[in-house]
Amino acid sequence: MKNIKEIIKELKDGLTVPYLGLEIFKGAKAENGEPIPFDNDSLIIAVNNKRAMSPRLMFEASRAFMYLEQKKGRRYIEGMHHLIFNNNFEPLKIHKLLTKMNLNYIIDTNLDTKLSNLYSDRNHILIIGIARITAEFDRFEIYKFDKDTKEYSLIEKESIDLSLPIIFKPLGTFEPKDSLIISDADYVDWLTEAMGGFAIPPKIKEYRKGKKYLFFGVPFSRDTNRMVANEITIDLDSGYVLLTTEPTKKELKFIEKHNLKIIDKSLDEFITELEKEI
Repeated sequence: MKNIKEIIKELKDGLTVPYLGLEIFKGAKAENGEPIPFDNDSLIIAVNNKRAMSPRLMFEASRAFMYLEQKKGRRYIEGMHHLIFNNNFEPLKIHKLLTKMNLNYIIDTNLDTKLSNLYSDRNHILIIGIARITAEFDRFEIYKFDKDTKEYSLIEKESIDLSLPIIFKPLGTFEPKDSLIISDADYVDWLTEAMGGFAIPPKIKEYRKGKKYLFFGVPFSRDTNRMVANEITIDLDSGYVLLTTEPTKKELKFIEKHNLKIIDKSLDEFITELEKEI
């Protein structure tokens, strides 16, 4: 296993790309004291007004949200995600650290806007995932942020400036527009077009060739997480995953298939080590 200084160099050189998942929120709380959901179960319970659902629905959040969408409407599940992830809470240590490092390319599969908010002091590119549209095949929109006007402007996919920091939110976010990939129907649409090559801008497809990925808080025990990561990291070289528990068979298969090295440290432990060396 490479030491922390080598991994930091790979991050700064753009060879290794950070990839953020829901479990980065473990232990985090909003300003009102409410814990922020950090896994499948806590997210479902939070969206369902603090009530658990049937075991069949609790197995996968996207399945539970499809059920709630059918019963209570799309506005309900989007509104509950707003309350949870657009609530007031401090950016996490990982958000602040990545912002300080000013990396070339970051993948954030969470819906919150903390990372893009922290990047408001610099020009950057924001790519957000979209789903369930009929006008075109592409399942993304691309925005350029101007640090002087503090505004995002929609740009064409050919206009991505690779010299600027790029934040990729493949499952959507709340700003500059609401675009949330949360229910089964959203994922089916996004993944179908992703498999056809329409979920990643062409310049990013070229840029990502041979990259490594450092997975923070991504539970590969869930089918949707594995499928999304598989599409986003096509043409990868290898990478790392933080994992302090024994991997399940499905997790181990994904890890081996993608040539990932397990870092046996918690997120807090690893972030502390990064902070000491940067």
